[in-house]
This record gives sequence, structure tokens and C-alpha cells, in this order.
Amino acid sequence: MLEKFGHGGDLLTAQELYGIPAERFADFSANMNPFGPPAIVGELLRAYADAIGRYPDPAVRGLRRKLAIHHGIREDELLVGNGAAELIDLAVRVLKPAEVVLAQPCFVEYGDAARKSGIPIRTIQLAPAERFKLSAADVERTVRELREAGRQAGDAIWFLGHPNNPTGQLIEPETIRLLVDRGERVLLDEAFMDFVLNATRYSFLGEAARTKGGRLIVIRSMTKFYAIPGIRLGYLVADSATVALLKEQQVPWSVNSLAQSIGEAVLDEEEYARRTMAWLQEERAWLTGQLEELGLIVAEGHVNYVLFRIPLSLGLTAGELQRKLGERGVLIRDASHFEGLDETYCRIAVRFREEHDRLLHNLREVLRERRGSTDAVRVRVPNDAAGKEGESR
Repeated sequence: MLEKFGHGGDLLTAQELYGIPAERFADFSANMNPFGPPAIVGELLRAYADAIGRYPDPAVRGLRRKLAIHHGIREDELLVGNGAAELIDLAVRVLKPAEVVLAQPCFVEYGDAARKSGIPIRTIQLAPAERFKLSAADVERTVRELREAGRQAGDAIWFLGHPNNPTGQLIEPETIRLLVDRGERVLLDEAFMDFVLNATRYSFLGEAARTKGGRLIVIRSMTKFYAIPGIRLGYLVADSATVALLKEQQVPWSVNSLAQSIGEAVLDEEEYARRTMAWLQEERAWLTGQLEELGLIVAEGHVNYVLFRIPLSLGLTAGELQRKLGERGVLIRDASHFEGLDETYCRIAVRFREEHDRLLHNLREVLRERRGSTDAVRVRVPNDAAGKEGESR
């Protein structure tokens, strides 16, 4: 299994599985910006030797100052961490909810953090026919179930991806505000929000800073958009009292000096951000069209990855497709490992056109083998982006 450690991008495991050198894979299993880190990152790395003998700033003041200006909030409403994963775990350990609510499918580390702390999990199954959207009806029903189980407002924490991973769907703003109005505590994971066109219209980062009592917390990652996953860097936004509470329990020296320097520098890379967004809008639309032409069923999404389903008529599982492509040097994510998705779901990153050509060529070969002959078999295509199969043609 390629997801041996629960994530994509594991080139060493791929090398062991398929006998191909790590550098020869086309990796669509991890959702990184294919442009690679901004050029300033290389400059900082070369100069870092002079700074490595000094302790990092334990308060991360420089980066917090720049992030506060960038987002129009106060520095005491920000907590920087060793990636979003640290902050997810920290929130669970410190806030100690009686229960965690997950809308599945979702990022596996929400549930992992709850299980490590022995906290029960309540799930909402997001429906493909509803485009994997969390609805107001889902919220009202689950709040009612919580009250019937004796949970008071704020006893539980709702972990919600916005956009969600692996579906790429945004949550309607009214649905999030409904939860907060009901007195629920919401942790919004906006790790991929930087990839969303007009992101400021959808982000709740500012509202999180203004919402008292820790009822709304937003977590961001800097590693995906700026292609620096080896530098663990993320941040959390909440009201100042909640940030102070979390900071008290954070591991000392959580954010190293190199991560702090890189975080400060990449926030100034406005041209890099514009180039990324222009590329993504065009390339995601093109890739989606190509996948649909192959008869795959593509879910609607807004970010730098695509969730698709293999038609049942092919009798091909995501695990089998992953293996067949892996043997050809192409890595995809078997999305059936996300709770709430069946064995027909796959996820791929949006990358550059020549890499897509390699992916599509090999996909076409695998599907041709499965069908026997593309000319002899009538394929099924989607009639919308909701995950429904269309009529044969």
C-alpha cells in the first residue's frame, strides 16, 4: 500500500513497492504547488549556515508580525506551529472536547488526534449526490443528536476542511455561521485556502479572530501553496484568550529559525502567487475535461487536487489502478483510505501539462487493458460533477 504512513508523497515507499528510483516517479499523490519553492527560499538556505548556531525566536515575532499585517488581525490572535498537524493535535489536547464531530470524507489527522486523546468521534457522511457538501440540514440534525446525547453547546469540536480534503469542496458560509450561532465550537482547516480563487470571500480567518470563547478557530498551512513540505510551518487564528491558552501548552521551540525566515520571506512573493493562480485555473479545468473524456467521474472542486471515481462498469478498484500506474512510474492517491469513500475513488494533484500527458497516457493504457478495446466498449461519462454516472454513449 502506497499510503503506508497515511499520506501521499511517500517516494521511498513507492521505490520499495515498484522498484523504480524515487526521482523517476511522476508524483500526483501529494498536493504541492508544482512550481516549487519561490527563488528566495534557495537564497535563504544558502545563507542559513550563519544562523544555525543561534536559537530561534521562541515567540516567532517576525513571522507573526508579518502574518498579522497580511491578514489584518492582531499578533496576539495568531499562533505559529510546526505545521498544521501540530496545531490540530494541540487544539484537541488543550481544549479537551467531550466529542469530535467529523464530516467524512475528511483529512485523516482530525480523527487521529481525537483517538490519541481518547475522545469519541461522531461522524456525518457527506453524500456524493450532494457534491460532498455539508448542509444546514446536516448541522441541525447533528446538533439535535448532540443535545439528545446530553452534550451542551460547545462541548464538542467540529473539525471541518474548508476546502475539504480530499473532495476540494468549500462549505457554504451560512452553514459555518449557523454552527457558531448554535454555540458550537468549530475548527476550520483552511490549509488549501490559498489555492482558492478570490479566497478572501470564503475565508473565516478574520471572523475567527473576532469570535470570543474559542468558538471559531482557523488553521492555515504554508507548506502546500509555497511547496515547502520539508519545512513544517502552519498557523492558527482565534481570539487572543484562546491563542494564549494554546500557547501555554505548545512545545517550546516548536518553530525552527529556518522555517520562521522562510515564512516571512514567502509572504512577499506576490508574483509567485499570481502566477500560481493563473496556471491553476486553466490547468485544473483542462485536466478535469481530459479525465471525463476517459470516462472517469470527476467531483466538483476548487483547489489544486482532483477527486474522481472509476465507473463501476470497469470492475477496477482504486488500489488496483494505483498499483498499475505505480508500476509505470506514476503515483496517485487511493482515496478509498479516506473514511466515507468506497474503493472506486482516487485523488490526484494538479501539475504541469507534460506531467498530465504522462498521467493520461498511462491511465488510457490501463483503462484500455481493462476494457479490452476502447472501440468495442461503450464508456460511461458523468452528466454532472456530483459523482453520478451518466448514460452510456
